[in-house]
Amino acid sequence: MLDRLKNFVKKDKDFLKIKLPRHIAISMDGIENWALKNGISYEESYKKAFLALKSTIRSQVKLNIPIISFYVLEEGYDKDSEAYPYFFDSVAEMLNDLADSEFIKENKIKISILGKWYKLPARIVDAIKKIVESTKDYDSFFVNLCINYDGQEEIVDAMRLIAMQVKAGKMDPELISKDSVKENLYSSYFLPPDLMIKNGIRKETSGFFLWDSVNTKIYFTNKLWPDFDRTEFMDAIREFQKGD
Repeated sequence: MLDRLKNFVKKDKDFLKIKLPRHIAISMDGIENWALKNGISYEESYKKAFLALKSTIRSQVKLNIPIISFYVLEEGYDKDSEAYPYFFDSVAEMLNDLADSEFIKENKIKISILGKWYKLPARIVDAIKKIVESTKDYDSFFVNLCINYDGQEEIVDAMRLIAMQVKAGKMDPELISKDSVKENLYSSYFLPPDLMIKNGIRKETSGFFLWDSVNTKIYFTNKLWPDFDRTEFMDAIREFQKGD
């Protein structure tokens, strides 16, 4: 047993010597399907899902990966879904837990929310304001939570901002560039993801970082998010390290 542990630690050290992605984007697909598949309540499945999220943040810190983004909730979530109330209760609980986390404080992890979160129920909005405020001065690691997010809407909103600048005479239409678009995205302050880990059974990006993912390597796990673990995370990074 001791020899196996030593080998595991050695592999991790060797692994860290290889180039790592600077920004990893991860989808959280399949939480409700996982609950149905395993005969578990939505409440318990969301608890497991957010434990997986916290575990992944710990792996981020251990591997010294600057940025991780999670696709937590797509825009237009079905309010008639049976899981709807459980989901928002769980998200609020997770956000409050992260805001009070000593691990977040000790490692100076800044939490940002991307998307139209301000349109969500008050308990979510209040929890978001709390975590954004409590981590605003941190700059060692960055965790983005995409909540009520849509990749196409992100680009449309960027176009609206650019149009307003043109209308106000602050921008020449002839000078609009790819950089101009990037500067007006929700993710304007962050590097595009080097690696996208797509969970669930659908082989599609679901519009996750639609503008920023043009050169992103995509790894499909074929696993529902609650089954995502450190082994799968490392496998995705190893696949990234293989290059083209």
